[in-house]
Amino acid sequence: MAEEMTKTPTDYSSAAVGWSGFAAVMLILIGVFDIIQGFVAIVEEDYYVGVVGEETAWVFEFSVTSWGWIHLIGGIILVLSGFGIFSGNVLGRTVGVAVAGVAAIYNFAWMPYAPVWSIIVISMCIAVIWALTAHGRDITYS
Repeated sequence: MAEEMTKTPTDYSSAAVGWSGFAAVMLILIGVFDIIQGFVAIVEEDYYVGVVGEETAWVFEFSVTSWGWIHLIGGIILVLSGFGIFSGNVLGRTVGVAVAGVAAIYNFAWMPYAPVWSIIVISMCIAVIWALTAHGRDITYS
């Protein structure tokens, strides 16, 4: 009988490693951009005018400074989770999926202030979630 083959930590799929690397780099980039965006919103509140006003009613109507803090804190968490994915463990990938999902949600709520940028970030968050979940079985080992 043939011996059962078990995967070792060195038996990673090249596609899984490549897509995980893509996801990590994208999380770091999105995080850095969120940090910059948050810092700008905190320092110069008038920079983001948006379409929020008396005639519109948005569910998440926060001040621009509040959104700045949300983006700043979210960006720091995104950068840290991007570096966590480079460690190669499942926890880093799980946190990466969760953080990308939360980032997509708060960028959706931020859409009145920066609609084009929010759509770009949401689509990149979806790409990150796909990259981290599509090849999950390829990099596990028993």
